[in-house]
Parts: sequence; structure tokens; C-alpha cells
Amino acid sequence: MKNEWLLFVYRVPTEPSRHRVQIWRKIKAIGAVFLQNSVCVLPATRSHEQEFRKLRQYVVDECGGQAYVFLSQHLGPPGVLESVFNQARDEEYAEIIHRCEEFLQELEEETRSSHFTFAELEENEEDLAKLENWYRKVKKRDILNASLGPKAEQMLAACRESLALFSNRVFAADDGRIELNSDEKGALSPSQDDTDRE
Repeated sequence: MKNEWLLFVYRVPTEPSRHRVQIWRKIKAIGAVFLQNSVCVLPATRSHEQEFRKLRQYVVDECGGQAYVFLSQHLGPPGVLESVFNQARDEEYAEIIHRCEEFLQELEEETRSSHFTFAELEENEEDLAKLENWYRKVKKRDILNASLGPKAEQMLAACRESLALFSNRVFAADDGRIELNSDEKGALSPSQDDTDRE
């Protein structure tokens, strides 16, 4: 990849403040990093250019501001912008890893307390789906291969494996309840022989 970067520079009126918040959210969502106030960068790719151009249009049309997109080269020292960009991705990966650790801890606690219910399983499935969706978004914008990417992927794999084991226990517990209920019904209902004798 060439040492080329897309530079996004913008200015919006101070009021309403919600415009600044919305722009900040959009910038974070596409993975750009701020070099200073109202100045952010992305590695130069076609898709990033399109994202910045859409953002420029949003700033002008929806926020009443001004925005510019530049194609530029970083003249040194080498690796500085790459490091800034990867640090931003690693911060996101670190948060995913932390949430995965919490997820695994939650499953361990539910297992220790034998809380094997379908409601708990469904809740954990939803939590894992959110984590995986979040990871896919970060991975998509991690085009420079930040260092924590592999660990985040490993942690998600551990979450999937632990959830599969928990799911097996939920179904096993349900099988036990079904068998117990069947036995109880048999004990409470009259037998066929008793019915015949009547």
C-alpha cells in the first residue's frame, strides 16, 4: 500500500451541538482517527474516499458547515500514522476482548449455579451475536492489521465454544425435566389395569 492518506477537514456552526456529536459518531463508525479537532484521516482506499465524500455532503447539506477531503502523503517519520490508526483499532479490540471475558465469566457463574434455562440461553445467544457483529465492524476497518485482532478472534471462538457447551447442558437439563414430568404423570394417573378392573 502506498503511503497515502485521506484527510478530512470540516467546520460546523457551534449550535446546535447535536451536529458535532452526529459527525463524531459517523467518523468513529467509519474508523477514521482524529489528528486534532475537526481533522481526521483514513488510509487511502476507494471505499474510504467514498465514506469521506458522503460525510462531506452530510456536513454541508445537513449541518450547514464546510468540509474538504484531501489525498495526501505523510512525509515522515515513517509508521507514525499507521501506529495511530492501529492504536485506535486495538482500543476497539481491547473492549471486545473485555466484553468476551465478561461473557465467559457470566457463563461460568450460570453453570456453577446450574441455571440451565432456555431464557438464559437465548439471552446469551443474543449477547454473543452482538459481540460478533461488533467484531465484524472493527475487522472490516482494520485494514492495517492491528495487533489485538487475532486475540479478539480467539476470544470470540472461546465464547462460541463455551456457549455450545452451555447449550448442551440446557437441553440435557430440559430432557431431565421432561423425563421427570413423564414419571410424575405416570405415578399420578391410574394404570390401565386399574381402569380395566373398574
